Amino acid sequence: MYSHDENYKKELEVDLLLETIHRITGYDFKQYVRASIIRRIENRRSIENAPNITSLIERAIHEPGFLEKIIEGFSVPVTEMFRDPSFFKEFRMNIIPILRKYKDIRIWHAGCATGEEVLSMAILLEEEGLLDKTTIYATDMSKIAIEQARRGIVPLNKMQSYTKNYLKAGGTKEFSMYYKTNSQNVFFSEQLLKNVIFAQHNLVTDQSFNEFHVIFCRNVLIYFNPSLQNKVHELFIQSLSQDGFLGLGNKESLRISQYAAAYEEISTDEPIYRKK
Repeated sequence: MYSHDENYKKELEVDLLLETIHRITGYDFKQYVRASIIRRIENRRSIENAPNITSLIERAIHEPGFLEKIIEGFSVPVTEMFRDPSFFKEFRMNIIPILRKYKDIRIWHAGCATGEEVLSMAILLEEEGLLDKTTIYATDMSKIAIEQARRGIVPLNKMQSYTKNYLKAGGTKEFSMYYKTNSQNVFFSEQLLKNVIFAQHNLVTDQSFNEFHVIFCRNVLIYFNPSLQNKVHELFIQSLSQDGFLGLGNKESLRISQYAAAYEEISTDEPIYRKK
């Protein structure tokens, strides 16, 4: 008779759930950071008041729409406007003068979540006189996040910290000129998003879809194991134009990537790289 401890059983259940998702949808979450993916599965189990992960597998197979709920829970919607203001200030000071020489500019925000970073970049480009000649592609694996990002609405209670970030990031106008408010929400000007194309895209399973002068993928790769990070970096290499720029999150780096040699560091303080 075999006996296994609870941890072994739980790991087996997680493996089976991820394999179920992969077989049905083609989405492969098996190389996401394990602790993070288990935390999100357990959160869904708690929400559903399910006795175990196996019961989630049964519902994922037989209950319409349930699998989509699980996948939505795997996305990471943590974001804010002008997050890490020094990154945006560095971009404004050292990358914008280079982009200014281009006839047109294509920027990809990969893993844009609910769009706060996209709005931030649109404001920066507007202040630098480059928004009209820029097309921004904003993608995320989450359909719900993309729909929210498309609306350009953020909660009013976040605006005090966002305003501080804007000023630290080198903002040159009155931040309030870009939005209107009601008692609960902030509605950013539709003009900021006029050249933004929103779409679902999964960095793990989907292919390159254009050539970009700049790719931002900030605070996404920390949820991938090294093998999956390299796979995504291969996608970015394929998607960047000659001399294109890659911006990562402040806890991310190319130093351990097998593609590190393909880039040069633009800044010693911020994770901004240029394709050689």
